[in-house]
Amino acid sequence: MRRLGRAATGLAATAVLSLTASACVTVHGEREVVPAATQDEAAKALAAFTDAYNKADKAYDPTLDAAHVTGALGAINQAGLKARQVNFPDGNPNHVPLELTDPKFTIPKKAGWPRWFVADTDSNRDRDGGAGDNRWVLVFVRNGAKEGWRAAYLNILTPRQIPAFKTDKDGYAEPVALDSAALAVAPRNLSEEYTSYLQNGKPEHFKPGPHTSVWRDNRKQSANVLGMTTQYIDQPLDTGDYAPLGLATQDGGALVFFSMRNFERQTAAKGVRLKVVPDVKALLTGEVKSTITKERVSNQAVIVPAGNGGEAGPAVEVLGRLTGLTAAKGS
Repeated sequence: MRRLGRAATGLAATAVLSLTASACVTVHGEREVVPAATQDEAAKALAAFTDAYNKADKAYDPTLDAAHVTGALGAINQAGLKARQVNFPDGNPNHVPLELTDPKFTIPKKAGWPRWFVADTDSNRDRDGGAGDNRWVLVFVRNGAKEGWRAAYLNILTPRQIPAFKTDKDGYAEPVALDSAALAVAPRNLSEEYTSYLQNGKPEHFKPGPHTSVWRDNRKQSANVLGMTTQYIDQPLDTGDYAPLGLATQDGGALVFFSMRNFERQTAAKGVRLKVVPDVKALLTGEVKSTITKERVSNQAVIVPAGNGGEAGPAVEVLGRLTGLTAAKGS
């Protein structure tokens, strides 16, 4: 689940591979640039994900949607269900089926695997037309002709946050190269630079906001409270199914999705007892004596503007961040 498939190498690279009907083409050595999916295939992938998500949420059983999630979303989803299964062994007493409607699929053309597309959907978790109106934006990936579609990223954005994508005459989008020099920050560097920024404020090319400057300020305020100290460690998460994925926008920039891992280590002073809430306790290993370390995974959706000829370019805007506890350790 953690590794993305790559274009075939060696003998496989020269072979002629006849794909399933979903791809509708014969690809020579995975070099052919083709649509990642059809509109119908994308709709079926979204429906399958929603159905599995609802079954898993109703039963609090991670096995019921494990085949439909991967990457950062998979880590968050599976750990969350595991924790709630411990605390609610009879299932979710407050289950309300998720409905994802009005889907808008943005499908890029690309060569090789993985193939992926973006689904911009309306959910029944918001209030349409008002200040609380939002869209569920999912990224589905597929690592081979014999593998199914899995949701790797999810961000909840307002309609106005979703940019206009660059498309060709047939309506297909343009994927952004991981090492693109046309952007202010190459997508492959986003996870490393974002985690560096959270640690020490550098590089300084992230726009102020709730997921950047405000988050750093909140951490500073919580680092030392009466009877407890808190340390934060952020790590890049950018390989396999956690690799960044981006689409070119009409203004020359890109919408990019990427992942990161965060550790929050709380240490109590002598005589102070750390509070362990049920969802944390359900994922806990070891015994909490004076320290607890919480591990979280998050995925971010960001707008990366066009570069500036090698000069310091405009700031990257973090539109949204979805995070979830994935493990906890006491000592």
